[in-house]
Amino acid sequence: MPFIDNDFMLLNDTGKKLYHDYAKDMPIFDYHCHLSPQLIADNHEFETITEIWLAGDHYKWRAMRANGVPEEKITGSASPEEKFKAWAETTEAAVGNPLYHWTHMELKTYFGIEETLNSKNWKEIYDRMNRVIKEEKLTTQKLISTSNVSFVGTTDSPTDSLTDHDRIAADTGFSVTVAPSFRPDEAFHIEDKRFSGFLERLQELFGNAPESYVEMLDQLSQRIDFFDQKGTLASDHALDKIVFEPASSEEIEAIFQKAVKQETITNKEKEQYLTRILIDLGALYHKKGWAMQIHFGALRNANRYWFERLGPDTGFDSILDASGEAKALNHLLDEMAYLETLPKMILYNLNPTQNAVVASAVSNFQVNDEGIKSKIQFGAGWWFSDTETGMLKQMKTLSDHGLLMNFVGMLTDSRSFLSYPRHDYFRRILCNFIGQQVEDGKYPNDETLLKRMIENICYNNAVNYFDKSGGQK
Repeated sequence: MPFIDNDFMLLNDTGKKLYHDYAKDMPIFDYHCHLSPQLIADNHEFETITEIWLAGDHYKWRAMRANGVPEEKITGSASPEEKFKAWAETTEAAVGNPLYHWTHMELKTYFGIEETLNSKNWKEIYDRMNRVIKEEKLTTQKLISTSNVSFVGTTDSPTDSLTDHDRIAADTGFSVTVAPSFRPDEAFHIEDKRFSGFLERLQELFGNAPESYVEMLDQLSQRIDFFDQKGTLASDHALDKIVFEPASSEEIEAIFQKAVKQETITNKEKEQYLTRILIDLGALYHKKGWAMQIHFGALRNANRYWFERLGPDTGFDSILDASGEAKALNHLLDEMAYLETLPKMILYNLNPTQNAVVASAVSNFQVNDEGIKSKIQFGAGWWFSDTETGMLKQMKTLSDHGLLMNFVGMLTDSRSFLSYPRHDYFRRILCNFIGQQVEDGKYPNDETLLKRMIENICYNNAVNYFDKSGGQK
């Protein structure tokens, strides 16, 4: 029997029925990922499985380092074959890690390989995968299309020209909608060079650098208009932690001028500035009908030695602990609600100990006259919580504090074009969870209700939630 069989992760009869009858064949609405628009526009054809699987995948890089693989065979100049062999040997040691599941789901889904990858058969599997890549011409667009994806939301800088998105939209041979998502994180980091670099790029776009906070916000507003014309449905923001530190307009202007002059910014000033810009951007998103996504709770670039050599997003991040976020989050949402500018919002906390804090705060701000179901969403398990344990904790907490029926479900949040089986992983875990609740007598055995719940969470809720017209069907 193959390791990934038809009932993989499905441990009860009801869960099996829900998955096979309702979840399995639903399309994927990939509302947040880090796929390259350029690679999609180019319809890039991959050379080797190493290029698809290991280039940029810091999840795998962390596991390989834990298995004693030298950096030369991870991010260095070793050959594709050497790197694949090192990954195969790591896979053999990764039993218990979700990477083991994802690896074998991807092997079966895209290559029809049902054997488990190990240190003995790696060369045979390497050759077979490369042969499929060549014979099937596995391009970026083909991988997306064959994964049953209907929408892709990429992650894009406010200063991006979005020409790659124009190329994708003009490609009549590719039917999947690909839209940019607005990611203005560079505008937040007033304490370092990222901010000065951002102002320089604004100057290149507009012919002049903003001389005040109000002028910068106006330029961001113009870029939001530009993104909206390209089909944007969402923004995204990566924060270390949620803060709320009110300040007057005069104080914000003074902080902005200090940042422009690259003077030292205090922690309080950083929090004042971040609070204001999140509120102001939220108001702009609200006008457009966008969803505002906030990812928080990561301690980034913890290993200075390797950060200086490899840069960010290379596998040296971890979970940040924080205190006082309950008040900060409630105050931030309250301010937006009081100003009547609270947009649709999805909150993703990386630290699972904060689940109930976030889920209970979300419940305070669901009221709206727009007919939006669960307007403020407690988002899916993210990054280090993108595991069976993390997903189940998120589902159970959401059920305790909100409406699981209205959950917008899974996001890919990946740079890999082979990551779509993670949606299938999520769906299997979801169906098994709900099936067990039914068999334990905690959920009714009502097929009409259960069908609606599964199809909503897998796809329909996301389609309706990201509809800029407002309400949900």
